[in-house]
Amino acid sequence: MKTTKAQQEETRARIVRAATALIVAHGFEQVTMKDIAKAAEIGDATIYNYFATKERLIVGYFDLLAEQAVRTAEATPDFSEYELQSKLQRLTDALLEAMAPDRAFVEVARAMLTKSPLLLLGDQLKAKLVLKTAVAAYLDEAVRSGEIAPSDFISAMAGLYVDFCYGVMAFWLRDETEHAAQTTRLVDQLLGVLVTTLKAGLPDRLVHLAGFVLRSQLARVLDAAALAKKPASPRKAHETSAPEPASAAKRKAATSPASRKPRRSKA
Repeated sequence: MKTTKAQQEETRARIVRAATALIVAHGFEQVTMKDIAKAAEIGDATIYNYFATKERLIVGYFDLLAEQAVRTAEATPDFSEYELQSKLQRLTDALLEAMAPDRAFVEVARAMLTKSPLLLLGDQLKAKLVLKTAVAAYLDEAVRSGEIAPSDFISAMAGLYVDFCYGVMAFWLRDETEHAAQTTRLVDQLLGVLVTTLKAGLPDRLVHLAGFVLRSQLARVLDAAALAKKPASPRKAHETSAPEPASAAKRKAATSPASRKPRRSKA
């Protein structure tokens, strides 16, 4: 019988939960795909239809985390009425809340990602797409409402938020304050700076300024190159030779053959 998409998603989540528990209990190296399949109550071969390797299971955890965080944040009462900074703060809080029960696993997962950074590359990763799509929508809404200035870098800013989340996760894992108070302060401060920057339209202004400077410097280089290649124009004779002094001209005229008188021969 063909499984539905909902059933596939439920199986995927069950596999990730089983892997999370086993890896925390026994360590990443000690747990096999067969162990995870057994704990998830699926066939040994079926697990490979969802995850090719244990490393991909790590990525799968963050895929589910991102989806859960977006659902939780956007289910907050009156979320659509929030200003941009509040939306981003709520989404970041939802991510941290979703990770909190799995702190030990997140520590292992981050170590694995540090060893295999290629796992994080590419916008095709589901977690990145989910977060970028959500944040891009928040930014677009902020532009439409006039909260922030229009920008050519909405997509880039949404991608920057994903990198921001990875940094927040690393900080959170080292935060030993009660209720991760330092992490909360850090998130508030950084998001405050980001939103203030967007409200002022600084990203586009800086790019325009950089473009102006680059064009100016390029024009100067091209002008200098053109002058260096241009052949020198020939000068007229009277322009190239300096005029003789009057006294020297008189002496020269006096001694010229044309000025000498012919001598009379003696008879």
